[in-house]
Amino acid sequence: MEVSGPEDDPFLAQLHRVQCPVCQQTMPAAHINSHLDRCLLLHPAGHAEPAPPRAKRRRPSESSALKQPATPTAAESSEGEAEEPDDGGETESRESYDAPPTPSGARLIPDFPVARPGSPGGKGAGQRPAAAAGSASPRSWDEAEAPEEEEAAGDADGEDDAGRWDADAAAAFEAPGGRPHARAPAAEEVRQLLEGKPLADTMRPDALQDFVGQGRAVGPETLLRSLLEANEVPSLILWGPPGCGKTTLAHIIANNSKKHSVRFVTLSATSAKTTDVRDVIKQAQNEKRFFKRKTILFIDEIHRFNKSQQDTFLPHVECGTITLIGATTENPSFQVNAALLSRCRVIVLEKLPVEAVVTVLMRAINSLGIHVLDSSRPADPLGLGSNSGSEPSVFIEDKAVDMLARLSDGDARAGLNGLQLAVLARLSARKAFGKKSGQSYPPSRVLVTESDVKEGLQRSHILYDRAGEEHYNCISALHKSMRGSDPSASLYWLGRMLEGGEDPLYVARRLVRFASEDVGLADPSALTQAVAAYQGCHFIGMPECEVLLAQCVVYLARAPKSIEVYSAYSNVKACLRSHQGPLPPVPLHLRNAPTRLMKDLGYGQGYKYNPVYSEPVDQDYLPEELRGVDFFKQRRC
Repeated sequence: MEVSGPEDDPFLAQLHRVQCPVCQQTMPAAHINSHLDRCLLLHPAGHAEPAPPRAKRRRPSESSALKQPATPTAAESSEGEAEEPDDGGETESRESYDAPPTPSGARLIPDFPVARPGSPGGKGAGQRPAAAAGSASPRSWDEAEAPEEEEAAGDADGEDDAGRWDADAAAAFEAPGGRPHARAPAAEEVRQLLEGKPLADTMRPDALQDFVGQGRAVGPETLLRSLLEANEVPSLILWGPPGCGKTTLAHIIANNSKKHSVRFVTLSATSAKTTDVRDVIKQAQNEKRFFKRKTILFIDEIHRFNKSQQDTFLPHVECGTITLIGATTENPSFQVNAALLSRCRVIVLEKLPVEAVVTVLMRAINSLGIHVLDSSRPADPLGLGSNSGSEPSVFIEDKAVDMLARLSDGDARAGLNGLQLAVLARLSARKAFGKKSGQSYPPSRVLVTESDVKEGLQRSHILYDRAGEEHYNCISALHKSMRGSDPSASLYWLGRMLEGGEDPLYVARRLVRFASEDVGLADPSALTQAVAAYQGCHFIGMPECEVLLAQCVVYLARAPKSIEVYSAYSNVKACLRSHQGPLPPVPLHLRNAPTRLMKDLGYGQGYKYNPVYSEPVDQDYLPEELRGVDFFKQRRC
């Protein structure tokens, strides 16, 4: 059953009227398409001369467009005295919407700012466009829907005159060259852009040109960059710390794949099951068999899959049914099957440098319309209290941006989320600027300072995982710093571990090991210190036991070092592991003889009891095959 619409009935078409987004004229819905074709051809640049205001009640939607008096056309001069139908200002002649508007009678086109890819304004259907440049549009959409009676009252008082339109239109053409510049978003508009979705996800770039901070992995001259630009995506394992761009790189590959009709499927190992993976693989087989279409499968946090689950990918990656892209924060050597690693290329993404994080933050700040205050200038010109609508209403100090980049610790996600939290907190508070350098700032503006950034992040983001790669990296750095007799570095790595949430007993056990392995016989009391520190940590726990560990670390770092025992025992292990054939038997004179039978077999025969001799005893204690071997001086037996 078909449902008829306004376009099917001429009478309904006259009742169902819409407004042209270019010239703001109202017309029946059935004629909007043809009118738009002519209107856009007439005004390709997006701006036209304003039309004269009419002394009638206007619709609230018309108040958002800039209007300016213009010279009336010949047709309008002859019909200027004719009264228009009293239908609320919506009814116009057919010629008014069928004929293309002339330059002298055209209305000023609102300047909607074009959102860049990845900007908050460029995502999400149904978002309202920003206000026109320097327009007389209301501050919020609630004001735009004010009752028509208020507007009619204003017209009756004579406020809707030509001088008012001249003043409003002049503000739009203050930019050099006579072209209006886009009005920076007000505080409430910035709030709407930030609410509802994390800024880190909103600002995710869509092209490799916007992917910063990973020049070694996907730089212009790298092999991977060439393959991605040619849409020849190999199976990859993306390994790097949180916030370095693993998911973003997969997102860029997904956008590029859609342009080449490649199917891209995303799963998360934290929630997906083996059945989900098999369903995707089955669909990929059908796509390849019937439509010759490739499938790229992105598995986020692939290290969460166990070995048997990872084995599911092996035959399908091998035969090319799917192209696998896995993202992990853990070392693939330990967390990914060796067979799967041999079929994929591991791409190491490093922690983002501070400069790259600043670039990401500035991109977000510019997309939100926030102005950065230069602290090197004694008085910022934007703080002089101008009432121009083109000035931003939200500001952030350049020092705050630098501090946010440093505190993010190479994590772009943490930096963007910290920026979002700091701006939203200040918008909620709606505090005035106060005074800065003797200048009074308008109370309608908001300033984000260094203290707001510190409060948003609370403390420096410490990258540490008790069960992951950073766990072993930090304990290795602590061990090597004590071995190198550097107490300052040793305390630093100890603090990194404890402040990151490491178990103090784990650290204490490592110190006990270090006392024998690296200090050894050079200071036998070091072992006593380490054992005492372990017992103290067991008794009192954190945070009181941190000073006990610090004392033990400094003692071991300053103590003399000797690996004599450690090296000798390592030589013994090497000798045993490299021995071929059966191990040599224990010499008879070294065996114990608790029974008569053992004595008759020669056990203990010829053994010299050392305490009864006043001089050193010449006696062999190694098997006959190893006589003369000194494990303290040689590595092999």
